[in-house]
Amino acid sequence: MKTIIHKAEDRGFANHGWLQANHSFSFANWYNPEKVHFGALRVLNDDIIAPNMGFGTHPHDNMEIITIPLKGVLKHRDNMGDDWIPVIPGEVQVMSAGTGVQHSEINGSVDEYLSLFQIWIIPEERSVKPRYDQKAFNPEDRQGKLQTLVTSFKDEDSESLKIHQDAKLSRIDLKEEESFTYDLKSENHGVYIMTISGNINVDQNTLETRDAIGISETDSFNIDAKEDSELLFIEVPMLKL
Repeated sequence: MKTIIHKAEDRGFANHGWLQANHSFSFANWYNPEKVHFGALRVLNDDIIAPNMGFGTHPHDNMEIITIPLKGVLKHRDNMGDDWIPVIPGEVQVMSAGTGVQHSEINGSVDEYLSLFQIWIIPEERSVKPRYDQKAFNPEDRQGKLQTLVTSFKDEDSESLKIHQDAKLSRIDLKEEESFTYDLKSENHGVYIMTISGNINVDQNTLETRDAIGISETDSFNIDAKEDSELLFIEVPMLKL
């Protein structure tokens, strides 16, 4: 089993005043040659956005973009006809940029900060038709068991959101002293685990809130929660870029 540890304090950080951004991988003006991607996972940004602020209209293409609000309310608008749609904690948003899309993302509250993860995954198909989707997931369905959020269009899971990559995004909430075994899709996949909150042990590595570990070259591994913990799994093909 191969592991890569990314401690929370070693992430890139940008303070834009209205935006406090932590970058797990090289992004914008922050570049680390050892943190460019994990397989097909290109971006994992941990953003805090001030009330009534956000990202003005800007373009994307040929990227699968997933947004997971953790606190507050996100509002989304794009040139595909979606006009300031709210996305709240418990919901997940996906957007296939494909041939090109213009969109805006803002904090929909006038008095509460917005906290979210934004994830970019390199697609297996380029120049697809752009699309947008979102879905609510019940937090009770991830208590001690894996809750699948996003899978490939080619995957038979009918309850998850879909993207153009053989990836799987999922969450689990573990109680103190609870254990879980994660099984990977194939030997060609790896999984990047973000500790949303808590304290866990993985392969003799201790991870605390916002620490992450990338695991590959194995078919399964065990997680032991040392305290109540919330985890995000991003499983992707281990592309060589």
